[in-house]
Amino acid sequence: MNKPIVRAAPTGGGHRLHPAWIVAAVAFVALIGAAGFRAAPGVLMVPLEDEFGWSRGLLSTAVGVNLVLYGLTAPFAAALMDRFGIRQVVTCALLLISAGSGVTIFMTASWQLMLLWGVLVGLGTGSMALAFAATIANRWFVKRRGLVMGVLTAGSATGQLIFLPVIAWVAERSGWRIASLIIAFAALLVVPLVLTFLRDYPVDRGVRPYGMSSDIALERPPSGHGAARRAVQALREAAKTRTFWALAGGFAICGATTNGLIGTHFIPSAHDHGMAETTAAGLLAVVGVFDIVGTIASGALTDRVDPRILLALYYGFRGVGLMLLPILLADTVKPSIVLFVVVYGLDWVATVPPTAALCRDAFGESGTIVFGWVFAAHQIGAAFASVAAGVVRDATGQYTIAWFAAAAMCAVAAIVSLGVRRTPVPV
Repeated sequence: MNKPIVRAAPTGGGHRLHPAWIVAAVAFVALIGAAGFRAAPGVLMVPLEDEFGWSRGLLSTAVGVNLVLYGLTAPFAAALMDRFGIRQVVTCALLLISAGSGVTIFMTASWQLMLLWGVLVGLGTGSMALAFAATIANRWFVKRRGLVMGVLTAGSATGQLIFLPVIAWVAERSGWRIASLIIAFAALLVVPLVLTFLRDYPVDRGVRPYGMSSDIALERPPSGHGAARRAVQALREAAKTRTFWALAGGFAICGATTNGLIGTHFIPSAHDHGMAETTAAGLLAVVGVFDIVGTIASGALTDRVDPRILLALYYGFRGVGLMLLPILLADTVKPSIVLFVVVYGLDWVATVPPTAALCRDAFGESGTIVFGWVFAAHQIGAAFASVAAGVVRDATGQYTIAWFAAAAMCAVAAIVSLGVRRTPVPV
């Protein structure tokens, strides 16, 4: 039986804060809590290598498993949020992240690393991937949707900013096990906020989405059934179009050149050049600082500028930075490497708001789930790059080939992005 129609209160009554902003703030904090593990592999890779004797390629493979599951879970998580609710899915995700990170302190074999880092944390972080941010932005906002998407995307960078220096400092002084426990507790601390404040739809709070001005009666959408079937069907229909493959291909390169290479291998690479891990972690944290600025600015620009042009510019700047990186790394911090991390930070996930906007424009109501699949391509690209860079390092003793190959891929992504269709595609 259909749920009763609910008469929504006017948007933004007086000076009262619209509940959409509270929901967005809690989602931002939840993304910060989930981001703790995103900072861990780069910092903990060398300590694990030293203690267990595992190769850089093996450790990179564990990260690769995590990134693949992170990406493949995202489209199903978006559908599960329709079926079971945002609070339930996000709470379970945070518990998985906490368990996967906390139990690592007992591991003694590499298969346990694959299970914990790869499977448990991969499923948890994937359930809180960018499809979660897109769900909040699309359900709760009509105006400022691009800005909100940018802010929520920056939540992951903020988590990196908070956790990277802390994890590096703790791992150096107290060991990697204590650092893992900090990540586990951080994820747990967010659960009460999620349970208290997150709601599925504005009508649950008796309001319209922020920016919806017409005085109409709103009906809460019925819970979706067959979440997995809906996710697969959305992929099947989208995969018939060139627009989907252009977006997925470009975003795969985005993942390869962020999470896969810089996120996983920047600190080990800097360590190879004689730089202290804590110093390298501080530089990567600077990437996180400027990522917040760049992503929020990109969200605002997406509301005003053709997203295809923005993507081409972002990938172009990223490619130039990667070309220069091999000659910028040294045993000390020089102005040139600081300039690199600032520019790379501004560009880090600035690609997300325009990509999400193009998915929404092209695929309509299925845009969020389609974006989940595009994000899956992002993580598959990241996983491939993470493993490939580790293998290159083991084979050659350095990362130079990996940096140059990534720069070439960025040029391809810039060209492909300009050809994406923005109008609705027939599916």
